[in-house]
Amino acid sequence: MHLKRWLTSLVALPLLVLLIFKGGVASFSIFMGIIMVLAVWEYTRIISGEADAAHLNPLSFVNILSGMALIWAASTRHPALFPLILSFSLILTGFISLRRFQYDADISRKAAFVALGGIYIPLAMAYAVMIRQEPSGGQWVFFIACVIFAGDTGAYYAGTYFGTHKLCPSVSPGKTIEGAIGGLAANIGIGVVYKLLFLPAVSMTESLIFCLAIGSAGQIGDLFESVLKRSAGVKDSGNILPGHGGILDRIDAILFALPVAYFLKVFYLTP
Repeated sequence: MHLKRWLTSLVALPLLVLLIFKGGVASFSIFMGIIMVLAVWEYTRIISGEADAAHLNPLSFVNILSGMALIWAASTRHPALFPLILSFSLILTGFISLRRFQYDADISRKAAFVALGGIYIPLAMAYAVMIRQEPSGGQWVFFIACVIFAGDTGAYYAGTYFGTHKLCPSVSPGKTIEGAIGGLAANIGIGVVYKLLFLPAVSMTESLIFCLAIGSAGQIGDLFESVLKRSAGVKDSGNILPGHGGILDRIDAILFALPVAYFLKVFYLTP
């Protein structure tokens, strides 16, 4: 398992670097769109169960379409369209629910979960594109990815070798307080090194606050996906990434970190 995790990461890293730094905003937006589609599909399978996934496909397509619209709005620098896109997505979800209620009395609950997925995944992808649009956006996107993925790795190994106190056993029995602390330490460690090498204009205090904030949000995101999977009785969101599970398993932390990162980058950090 450890070898598979590292091999997958080593294969994916050059592609990630190429897309972030060399591809431009358009290529990065397309990549975010692909990740969004795969993650939404996995999310639908989690909340509905394998047997019912096809039944909710029309609602999932609404999320995919609205997600593409959100990423387009971000790539064209029109974030003011985000609430409008989400509102129309909700209206269309409601319309489909009306049509299906006579066949499925539980459609309102399912539609609510699907609507949540329309915010949970696509909106975060749009914020990634918005950050890419900022000055030195490529550096910041890679900075966020390094901090979050380092936190995931730090939490995994700290929890494996030193974990004794359960963090949230009802949600994820394997996660420990020691793992969470190790994850935050890795967030800060990688963040400080990256700041010194590539972002010298950012103060050390700002960098520490930034890393702690997105690292904490990332851990909440990881636990939130665990809630979804535990409620559905599944271990992984998919198996597309050897050693990591599905796309959603790999990006669950960064989905919660991206809105926090965008807020801090735009409204807190020194320009």
